[in-house]
Amino acid sequence: MKLPVFFDPPPQAMPTPEVVVDDTTTPRRFTVLTMLAAKKWTTPAALLVALHQVCEALVPVVMGQAIDRAVATRDFDALWRWLLVLAAVFAVLTVAARFGGRIGQSGMLAVQHRMRTRVTDRILDVRGVGGPQRTPGDMLNIATSDVEQLARGIAVMVYPIGHVAAVVFGAVILVSVSWPLGLAILIGAPVILWLLDKGSGPLRRRSFEEQKVAGAAAGTATDLVTGIRVVKGIGADAEASRRYVGASRRALDGVLRSARAEGAYIATMEFASGLLIVGVAVAAGAMAVTGSLSIGQLITVVGVTQVIMGPLAALGSNMGAVWAAAVASAERVLSVLQAPPAVATGDLEAPGDGTVEFESLTVGHVHDLNLTIAAGKFTVVHTDAETTADLVAVLSRSRHPEQGRVVVGGVDLFDLGNDAARRSVRVVPHASHLFEGTVVDNIAAGVPDAPDADARVTRAVFAAACDDVARVLPAGLDTPVGEAGRLLSGGQRQRVSLARALAAPAEVLVLVDPTTAVDSVTEATIAERLPELRRGRTTVVFTRSPAFTAAADDVLELTGRSFASTGENR
Repeated sequence: MKLPVFFDPPPQAMPTPEVVVDDTTTPRRFTVLTMLAAKKWTTPAALLVALHQVCEALVPVVMGQAIDRAVATRDFDALWRWLLVLAAVFAVLTVAARFGGRIGQSGMLAVQHRMRTRVTDRILDVRGVGGPQRTPGDMLNIATSDVEQLARGIAVMVYPIGHVAAVVFGAVILVSVSWPLGLAILIGAPVILWLLDKGSGPLRRRSFEEQKVAGAAAGTATDLVTGIRVVKGIGADAEASRRYVGASRRALDGVLRSARAEGAYIATMEFASGLLIVGVAVAAGAMAVTGSLSIGQLITVVGVTQVIMGPLAALGSNMGAVWAAAVASAERVLSVLQAPPAVATGDLEAPGDGTVEFESLTVGHVHDLNLTIAAGKFTVVHTDAETTADLVAVLSRSRHPEQGRVVVGGVDLFDLGNDAARRSVRVVPHASHLFEGTVVDNIAAGVPDAPDADARVTRAVFAAACDDVARVLPAGLDTPVGEAGRLLSGGQRQRVSLARALAAPAEVLVLVDPTTAVDSVTEATIAERLPELRRGRTTVVFTRSPAFTAAADDVLELTGRSFASTGENR
């Protein structure tokens, strides 16, 4: 059996550098650093876009020269030469626009992929994400929509450079034709750019609020879809629908407010730039009437002003709206990347054995618990759901004890490094989470590099009674499970999840009600096989299953602050 290779990223010809983030990184600085991370793409893209804009400004210049030197003088040879020059200018601007846009888009996608992977890695960090509580949907919105919005800020490194080049080049042309007209552009354009930055504040705040309410709506939708069976089971369809409609309405209102602000902002900037260009055109017309400009020069001035109008108007969109949205999204992305770990851990190596000791442990519903679980024993714990949840949270290191500590093999569990803790204590929650792939892909996920991976998977399949699952599936263990394992039944998903936990190496394995979705015969089979597979290593099962209780070396009754052992190896 060939095991799959997991998380093997495709090679990149030009990998993007890592954006360094610390506690002092501001959203504006983070946005700039993200934009600079794509300079291998943005530099050539910006040069090509600038070349395209310069060629656009050259078109009316060539046409004006053709009129003055060929049409006015009836020189047909000169006319053909200028037509060839015009064709060459069009060829260059077409190629520059095509490849400049494609290269810039490639840079945006590369940075977006790198940033999305980084945010996802931070969200999935075993230490958790500290700070304010966020719903899974909100986290998903940050990793997708906000990262995309932030990556779009790269456009500010590409297109505005070309727009500025067009404005400067057009101003130079106008200065060569008439210095007052060129001076008007050189003074007016910086004033408009200054207004852009001053006017982007309200838009940036509205963009942040839009992303926030959109994330809340996405979180509500995710929670609703995840728990749809439970919602239907308790008859809460109407209430769940009402809550989602409310969140969706708030998101829509936020989007509309942001769109109105953006529309007013862009309209104001376009009006200001249009007013400047119209003033220059009117002045040029007056100069042509008085004879200060020739017909060709008038066409040049009017054409150049029309060309400049586009970049000036676009500056309001690219450097204003896109920048404001990117900074707003950068603030939300930073809220994840700068968040401290929810749980502080150490860096010690794995302990010597699988002895688990609770020393004066207080957490949630557990108060001053002193308990030792011997190494190598198969122990079943009888307790209530709240106590189980509190103990499992501590054993999985997702929650710090309020008092006391948990010692594994003589070492405080929270002093272990992440890899050492994973090798020492593996906690399998009650819920079964599978990824898209085949059954064997999911089972082998915990041991992709182990030298005895095949043997581990085979033993785990047998112990979790997945051999029965393989017999009823169309392609056996090679049957796809679908997204989140939805092509399998609840019992099949639970057994595949259990097999994955059994295949992975762990000195201490903690299971929470691992067989609630299977029938009693299958449960008895698993309860018989599992202790044999785990012989010599510590296994703790939180369950009241009679089959597991009968197979246990030791059964602990936990009630409030007390516990009792009901016997060993009965």
